[in-house]
Parts: sequence; C-alpha cells; structure tokens
Amino acid sequence: MPHHITAMLNAHPGGTGSEDKEKLAACIAACFECAQICTACADSCLAEETVADLARCISTDLDCADVCAATGAVLTRQTGDSSSIVRSLLEACRTACAACAAECEKHAQMHEHCRICAEVCRRCEDLCTALLESLS
Repeated sequence: MPHHITAMLNAHPGGTGSEDKEKLAACIAACFECAQICTACADSCLAEETVADLARCISTDLDCADVCAATGAVLTRQTGDSSSIVRSLLEACRTACAACAAECEKHAQMHEHCRICAEVCRRCEDLCTALLESLS
C-alpha cells in the first residue's frame, strides 16, 4: 500500500517535494490502518461479555481512530502550506496512539483484538515521530 501512496504523492503536480516521500507515505498508510484497527477493536470490545470493563478502551479506540483518520487525510493533501497544522496533527496522532496503545495493553492478555490494536498504535506512533523528525 505505501508504494501506491508514494506513487500518488510523486504524481501530484502541486506536491511540495520537501519532505521524505517514503516516510510520508508510510505514515499515511499507518494512520489509515490504525484508524481501521482501532474501530475494529472498539467493535470487538462491544461484543465482549465484559463490555462494561472495556468502556475506557472503547472510548480511547474511537478517539484514536478519528485522530488517525484526520491525520492521514491531511497528510495526503499536498497543495498549499499547512506545515503548522501537519505538525500539530502528527503530535496529536502520536499522543492518541500512545494513549490507545497503553489502554489496549492493559487488556492484551485477555483480548487478542486489544493486543493487535496496541501493536498497530505503537507502530503508528513511531511513524508519526519519524515523520515529525524529518520535518524539522
């Protein structure tokens, strides 16, 4: 998937070209994957018999999914200068991913969907950090 994202970024006639396209593509892919996985984890939590014990996890999953989806969408757009917005979103995304991973890790031994979600959130957090560092 990042290959096609990179190809599209390179094909954009208004692309800025100043950032590392591979890091940008990897971060976009990770954001959208994380949004999907967090949504699926929240849905899985809702299906658990102990759903009341997972209320915080569900809320954190859904917050993270929304932040990741918004971040991926804004990172995809290449027209115009939105560097301060991009930096703020990357910071927010890695914060949301860290919080979601920490919450899901509490349930990971009991629920496989939480283990998977925590892993994907940590990866997205790392890729947001790497992209932020490359923008400095």
